[in-house]
Amino acid sequence: MSATNLAAALARPGLIDDYLPLTGCFDEMRPTQGEVRPQWRYILEALRTLGPAGIEERWREAARMIRDNGVTYNLNGDPQGMSRPWELDLLPLLIPSEEWAVLERGLMQRAELFNLILLDLYGPRELINRGLLPAELIDGYREYLLPCHGLEVAGRRPLVHYAADLTRMPDGQWRVIGDRTQTPLGAGYALENRVVLSRVLPSLFRDSHVHRQAGFFRSMRRTLTRLAPGRDGHTRVVVLTPGPQSEAYFEHAYLANYLGYDLVQGGDLSVRDGALWLRTLGRLERIDAMMRRVKASECDPLELGEDAGQGVPGLVEAVRAGNLVIANALGSGVLEHPGLMAFLPALCRHLLGEDLLLPDISTWWCGDPKARAFVLAHLDNLVIKQAGKPQGQRCVFPGTMEAASREALIQAIQASPNRFVAQERVQPSTAPVLVGQRLEPRPITLRTFLCAEDEGYTVLPGGLGRVALTSDAALVSNQLGGLGKDAWVLASEPERQETLLISGDSQAPAVTQESEVSSRVADNLFWIGRYAERAEGLVRLLRMIIFKLSERTEVAPTTAPAKPGTYFMRSLLEALTHQTQSLPGFLGEGAAARLRDPWPELLSLISNPRRLGGLPQTLQALGQAAYSVRERLSVDTWRIVSDIEARLAALTSTPPTQPSAALDELDPLVTSLVAFSGLTQENMTHNEGWHFLETGRRLERGAALAALLRSTLTPLTPEQDETTLIEAVLGVTDSTITYRRRYRAGTRIGALLDLVLQDEGNPRALAYQLVALERLVTVMPKGELAVGRTPAEKLVLKTLTGVRLAELDTLVQPDPQTQRRVSLEKVLEALESDLAAISNALTAQYFRHEEQPHSLLRRIGVVK
Repeated sequence: MSATNLAAALARPGLIDDYLPLTGCFDEMRPTQGEVRPQWRYILEALRTLGPAGIEERWREAARMIRDNGVTYNLNGDPQGMSRPWELDLLPLLIPSEEWAVLERGLMQRAELFNLILLDLYGPRELINRGLLPAELIDGYREYLLPCHGLEVAGRRPLVHYAADLTRMPDGQWRVIGDRTQTPLGAGYALENRVVLSRVLPSLFRDSHVHRQAGFFRSMRRTLTRLAPGRDGHTRVVVLTPGPQSEAYFEHAYLANYLGYDLVQGGDLSVRDGALWLRTLGRLERIDAMMRRVKASECDPLELGEDAGQGVPGLVEAVRAGNLVIANALGSGVLEHPGLMAFLPALCRHLLGEDLLLPDISTWWCGDPKARAFVLAHLDNLVIKQAGKPQGQRCVFPGTMEAASREALIQAIQASPNRFVAQERVQPSTAPVLVGQRLEPRPITLRTFLCAEDEGYTVLPGGLGRVALTSDAALVSNQLGGLGKDAWVLASEPERQETLLISGDSQAPAVTQESEVSSRVADNLFWIGRYAERAEGLVRLLRMIIFKLSERTEVAPTTAPAKPGTYFMRSLLEALTHQTQSLPGFLGEGAAARLRDPWPELLSLISNPRRLGGLPQTLQALGQAAYSVRERLSVDTWRIVSDIEARLAALTSTPPTQPSAALDELDPLVTSLVAFSGLTQENMTHNEGWHFLETGRRLERGAALAALLRSTLTPLTPEQDETTLIEAVLGVTDSTITYRRRYRAGTRIGALLDLVLQDEGNPRALAYQLVALERLVTVMPKGELAVGRTPAEKLVLKTLTGVRLAELDTLVQPDPQTQRRVSLEKVLEALESDLAAISNALTAQYFRHEEQPHSLLRRIGVVK
């Protein structure tokens, strides 16, 4: 749906008259017969006033913001994988303030009711003992976790976060169609929707007096801090995520950043002495509270299930000891049992002494004989859900099933009635969405969010609207595709301006110690540095090769296969194979033919995503490593990552067929990679995480330089080719200007080695990389018992000393017999080996947690 279509549709005189709500549904914008609802008049008129050009501009701006901010949601089986962009409709869902106030009261009552039910189910179980809830409904449900029975809950608030899915009935009344109590998803997307629309439609947003959302997120932070066990005023809260493979990993990282929490995975954590600890590089750091985004049954392989690979062994014990608060409490997923809705009216009267203000859709639990008989008699008019199946995979519609499948369903219900729940078929309400040149109604649901406070719950104004792509969709689900909608609660007067920044605690110290990074984060940052530098070096070398090839031939390489290559071109092509390790390439079997016609091999390295060592795989690896630690990257840095991903998609989807086209693709790519390096250098705090990123960069640049010099300078070449070759090496290392200004006697091997091997002031020299590595490994954390230099420090010192002591006059002398610079070759081979050894030493010390030898002197007090 393009902005041009929206503009044209709004400009058309008969737009509203042509908008026809679906029969039997409540429409958010227009009754079946009648004028547009009052709250919609202003926004439609404002969009008309903007005109086609203004709407087009704002549509592009919204798409750009979503792309640059890396807002993604992964659909199961989607080919775009983790890079699938979030889709947002430019038209918000509008809710009058008076209507929202009624809805808000019902939501707060519902959250309080669920909290009391959860306390009872994992406590006295009076609801079951009194017959208000069947034991079979609860005890047979896989999310009712017996190991969590009797766990003390801080503040008597096991249900800290709650979300309800709502739609309207044909009479306009809101109904609950689903509850989310396990890991309520969507608040981060709702906030991002609001950020985007408030920026692309600022006047409309301001003049509509939309209720603000920042207060809700401050409440989230305040609640976790309050519930966490206090330790002299210091509280450490983390967000537990399954990892980048999660469909909503963007939201996990987004909320962690917004709330100021660490984003962690199970492998980052350890339970010791009845408490939860974060494994950092230097020490263990105590965790007081956790916002989990992992299913409870997968949180602790010791007590909750052997398949809990994403969890932390002993996590339940830390909660049992009172040293950890988890939001939501382990076991809260039992409240998502769809059959529970059938008992909520009676439970509300019993626990709260009042009727349910916000009713559910009609529900029947098949474990009750009377309900089962009703369900089997009215099967075609109901939706059947199987308790325990993942959300979005529970629903079947018997009225649309074939006879054999329908009969199999009946037999399954009769055989295991406790597992099945029936609900009335509800046609969701509709909201306007642009289709082609028309506004058309599409089914919509609204997910609302609540957070516990000292007394009761607070509600996020609005929530996350979700729109189906077709008018006849039976379900509206993120995993089925569709659009997101911002939900605007319209106040009668301007809202007080609130910042999106979390305000600090006035009692907290002005200066706090910055958190150290975990081994997983350090590992990913290390490889971000390596992959970014590898990609940049590869692009620079490819550009130089293509440029030199274009100079040598009057026609494209694809049409001139027979012309023999010169010595310098052979050296550059072999250097490319050494750098990419994409054997056989220009070195192994069939190399002679590829040297005569190098373009197919070059094209493969530039655009084939399945080519090991090629540019696409290197860029993909960079993106995956960056995605794994996206909470550590600034918005500007992430925009560059998104730009690199877009350029990668262009390279692989439409590979260049001519050298000039390849250069057109590679030139802006190297600019993006340099921008990424500059942002990580200038905008990223130079803390432990940055040290590992920079270490990866320096190791990779040093290794690439060594490989380049060994391939190009160790074989002897004719003088003319040697001059051209040196010019190419200077171009690849971006050192041409310095060389010309410093060395006046033409191009010579000795001068080149002085500049790119031993010059400690040249950022593109090998010596510079080693000096930087010496500084970086010195400040890296060491174990408490470590004495003297670490293995990595010793290796760096040895390698740097070897480069400093190398005699250039000796290195440039060729061996008459082999016609190679043997001394130079040995030095460069040793450099490559040493750099690999440094990388292995860092991996062993910081990423694999292998035991390192320690001196006993410190233990007995000899070393102070």
